[in-house]
Formats: sequence, C-alpha cells, structure tokens
Amino acid sequence: MDASDEHLRGAAPAALLTLDGAIRCLNAAMATALGRSAEQCLGRDFGDLWPASQRMSAESLMAHAARTKTVAMRVLDFPGQGGEPVACLIEARQVKDPASDEQLVWVHALDAGNDLASLLIPFRLAATAADLGLWRFSPHEEQFEWLGGAPAVSALFPDPTPSLSRVMSAVHPDDREAFQQLVRSASPQSPWVRLRYLTQHDGWHQLAAYTRRIQLGHGGPERIFGVVRDDTKQEKRREKAQAALTAERQRAKDIAEFSSALITAATEQELEQVVLTRLAATFGAGGALLALVDDGRLRVSTDAGIAIWEVEVLHGMSLDHPTPLTEAIRTGESYFILDRADYIRRWPHGVEFLRLARLGSDYAVSVMPLTEPGNQPLGGWLVFYGSGHRPSLDERTLVGTLAELAGQALRRIRLQQARVELATALQQTMLPTLPEHLAGLEVAARYRPSRDGLDIGGDWYDAFAMPDGAVAMEIGDAQGHDVDAAAAMGQVRASIRAIAAHEPDPATVLTRINELLITMEAARFSSCTMLHIDPRDGQVTGASAGHVPLLYARKDGSHSIRELPGGPVLGVVPGTEYREETFALDEDSALVMVTDGLVEGPGLTLEAGLERAGTLAGAALRDGLNAEETADRILDAAVAVDHLDDVAVLVIRRT
Repeated sequence: MDASDEHLRGAAPAALLTLDGAIRCLNAAMATALGRSAEQCLGRDFGDLWPASQRMSAESLMAHAARTKTVAMRVLDFPGQGGEPVACLIEARQVKDPASDEQLVWVHALDAGNDLASLLIPFRLAATAADLGLWRFSPHEEQFEWLGGAPAVSALFPDPTPSLSRVMSAVHPDDREAFQQLVRSASPQSPWVRLRYLTQHDGWHQLAAYTRRIQLGHGGPERIFGVVRDDTKQEKRREKAQAALTAERQRAKDIAEFSSALITAATEQELEQVVLTRLAATFGAGGALLALVDDGRLRVSTDAGIAIWEVEVLHGMSLDHPTPLTEAIRTGESYFILDRADYIRRWPHGVEFLRLARLGSDYAVSVMPLTEPGNQPLGGWLVFYGSGHRPSLDERTLVGTLAELAGQALRRIRLQQARVELATALQQTMLPTLPEHLAGLEVAARYRPSRDGLDIGGDWYDAFAMPDGAVAMEIGDAQGHDVDAAAAMGQVRASIRAIAAHEPDPATVLTRINELLITMEAARFSSCTMLHIDPRDGQVTGASAGHVPLLYARKDGSHSIRELPGGPVLGVVPGTEYREETFALDEDSALVMVTDGLVEGPGLTLEAGLERAGTLAGAALRDGLNAEETADRILDAAVAVDHLDDVAVLVIRRT
C-alpha cells in the first residue's frame, strides 16, 4: 500500500511534505481547507499557502517536525468557506515513504471533538498577552461564558456564566442597541464596538469589544467568540488630554485675538479697551491695571477686577516715585512679586497701594513695562493673580511679550499723527503736474488715498511728452498703503521716465523696469499700464504689467473694455518679456485709465466696476464734458460706493 494512501485516507485535512516544506501530495480536504485545487498545491511550499496571519505558525510547525523527528502539535486557523476561520489542532511528524525510502513530514488535523477546549488555549493565551478578556456566546441559550484572558478585564465580570439579559442590564441604555448588533452579527467578524458598562464596585467602565465566528475543528461546531478591552483609564487620559488641548487651543486663540487687536488699535482709547478687556481674562488673572505715561506722570485705568479707588494713589504719580510700577516703566525691567516682606523692603512706600499690601496671602502680581530698556518710557501694566494661582515662567514670559507688543502699538499710535503729516507732504511731491498743453489731447488726473492706514498710498499716474512728439501715459499701483508704498511708487515712476527717454516702446520700458526691480530685490511689486499716443493720427501703443484693463469711451455714449497684452506685475518674475499692441483713438473719444480701487471693492466685482466706470465715461462724453469734468464724475462715483483702497484716474481725450 502506498504511503500516501495510508496517510491521506480519511475526511480530515492531511498532506505529505518534503523535509524542506514542499507539498508532495495532499487529500481533497486539505486542498479545500487551503482554498485551492490539489493541482495548485502540489510542489508549492506549505507555509506559502496559509493566510499571512497563520503563515509563521504553519512554517514553524513543519520545520520543528522536519528537524527534530519529534511529533509537533499546534492550533491553526484554516480560512473557512463562509469566511469564518476553522480552528484545528494540527499534528506534524516524520514518516518514511516505503516506495522511495524518503523521509517525509505528515501534516494532518486531529479530531479534537472530545476536547474542544484545547482549541481555545491559543486564543486565551493571545488574549492575555494583549491585555484582553475572552468570552464565548451561545445564541440559543443566550448565555455568555467568560474564558479568561487578562485578569484585570476578567475581574469586571465576577459571574463566569452570565445570561444575555444580565449583561445587557449593565450596558448603558444608549449602547444596548450596538451591543445587540454585536452578539447577533451574522458576519464572520464584527468591527470594534464601544460600550459603557456598569461594574459592581467601581462604576462605569469604557469597554471596547468585537466578535468572531469560529468553527472548532474540521467538521466541528460553530461558536461565537468575543474579546473585550477595558479603555477606561485610556479614555480618562484621553478626555484629560482633550480638555487640556481644548484649553490650550482656546488660550492660543485668545492670545492671537489679543495680539491682533493690539496691532490694529488705532487710538489710545482702543488700546486701553483691548488691554483691559482681554489681559486678565486671557491669563486667568483676577484683574489688570494699565498705566500710560503723559508728561512724566501716570494715567491709570483698570478693568472690572480692580476698583479705581484701590489704585487712585497711582494716578498722576511721577515716574520718580519708588513703586514697582514706576520703576518697571522707568527701567524697562519686569517684576514678579510673591512675598510682601520683599515688596516692602524694595519699595517701602508701596504700602500706599492697598492691594499690594496683601501679597503672599491672597495675591501675586506681575509688573510689565510696555517698552524695552533704554527706550522712552511709555507705560506699563500690572496683572493680579488671586486665589493662590501662580502663573508659570512661560506664561509670565508670554505676558511680557504681549506687553512689548502693546508698547509697539502705543508708540505707533503716538507717532501716527506726525507720520500722517509727513505722508501728506510726501504725497504732494510724489504726484506729478500734468502738461498743461498737449496738441490734440486733453489730459486730466485725479487721486484719493485709502481710508485705511496713512493718508498716502502706492497708486500713481504720469503723462509726459516724448522726443518724437508722442505723449507717454502711465498709471500704476505699488503694493501697500503706507510711506513705503509711496516710496516704491515714486521709485518706479521716476525709473519709467528715465527709461522711456531712450526706449520708445511701452513693452520694452516695462521689461526694463521689471529687470531693474528684480535686480534691486525690491520689497514691493507694482502693476502698471503704459501708453504711447500720437496726437496727430490717434495711434495708441500700449502694454500692461498685471494692471486693470483700459476703458474706451465714445461721444455717442458707448464704451468698451480693452485688455492690453503684457505680462505679470513688475518685480516678481525674472526674464519676463512684455508684449504690446497698437490701436486707434478716434476724435472726440477718450481712454480712461484707472487703478483697482476705483473698480473693485467689498461689494463690487472687477467686471461690474469696469462696466460702471465705462458707462459713466461714455455718458460724460455724450454730455459734452471735458477731460477734467469726466475724471471728477468717475472719481465721485467711486467714493459714493465706500471705496477702501487708493483710487487713481487718468483721462485722455482726443479733441
């Protein structure tokens, strides 16, 4: 009788392997268990045919028998036909093939029908190692059986065989439907389900569980097994961490809003409002006091945490008076005071301030200057911490950083008026005087600055005669609404004039200006439209560097929008070659050049703004208005829609 006949006979899965693991022969049950036909299995490595989760165990079982000539047994999970695994006790031992005298390894499933519990041992060991509890559920009896696993998890269920109703009564009402679905699931494996479970001794626990359907042995019964994980401690840590994270996010949000409000404060009153409404609340303090310096004396204001009568002794106090607040403002040093004795020793006159006399019992105080050492004293603030709260060093450092930011804001506010006056004078020098007489052309320009920031901006216009008799027209917008924007605008405008004297083509002028700005590493970019107009025949050559399109208005009241060729804004993309086009300006027609502030705003799209400005320009020509009157009409309409940006208009009418 052939060895394979003897060892492969029977209904249980069996196979004969070479000592290096290759399948010599197998029965139909083993091929079915491995999910392949017998022909697909022959010659293949036995371990390679198992699922990835079982491959290492199958290979070590076979290798043990091949090397030691001893019998090896292990519980392995075959992939069942219905998707549920089949747990089988697999034996491997060496046998001799009488036909060839070759040593083979006989691998076969043992009948564990009289000891199904032996098939559960690997599951119990794995559950214990993973800190999980293991249980079995019998749907027909609606009974649980706790099989062991991690002792701490098993201790949550003192009754080893509770009924479904008993377990269900301990599950939180909101989680019972999910638990029902878990134990009634028809799928081979359920997802993890989170449950709140009431224990007898220490209240609610946060559990996680999932179930698997497992067939015990080849041809054996199917059972539902489950594992349980106790996430209570982990959940509490997570909730604590989440609460800390939420608080930190709120703190970061409050600080960001505090910083933003300081930066945008436009007056001293706004600055006081920002500090006194936000400082104490942001850092969990009991109250805050703000002192600003006017003519060498303190002007004090407080929030709701400190009554003004408590600090009125500080109001009008000279900076020479020995108190922690005046010393901090005068020297630029910060102080954090906990002890009353130290406070009185350093500032003996400090007892005049009643709140500080209680240091060490109810209060601690941080004193921060609003200016750095060596700078002109501007002011300072005190932050009181009550009820034993003591801020960390990092928190006190952050309060000091905000104090510096408040000082910068205060310095900016106090310099604002002087800068506005300087800006107004600078703006007048930056805007050119247009030529009074241009044969065949009327030229008019208007400018209004932004309502935000300084009374100055980066919009500009220019018009000048060329050596060949043509007239150069330009309009542009340097990034920003401040003195730096105006300086950048003046630089670009002057450079255009210088280059245009030698380069007659607008596209070439823009190309050279772009190269110049990139070489200089200019901090601001600029948009620009430039035209050359021949007043004799009305020929116009134009190019644009990322600027707003032209408007072409006619005497009959019509208008069109002309998008000039060109390229990106100036000072950004090196090597740009700008393009241009030529067209005719008819008699009694006008070109209107604008910046984006006139045709774009919070409630106005660029397309709608261009259409509105073109309609106004066409109507002005139809009504017989000259260039000056046309420019006024267009600009006044822009102001009427609450413009925020700079606005510049340049009107060129051919007579």
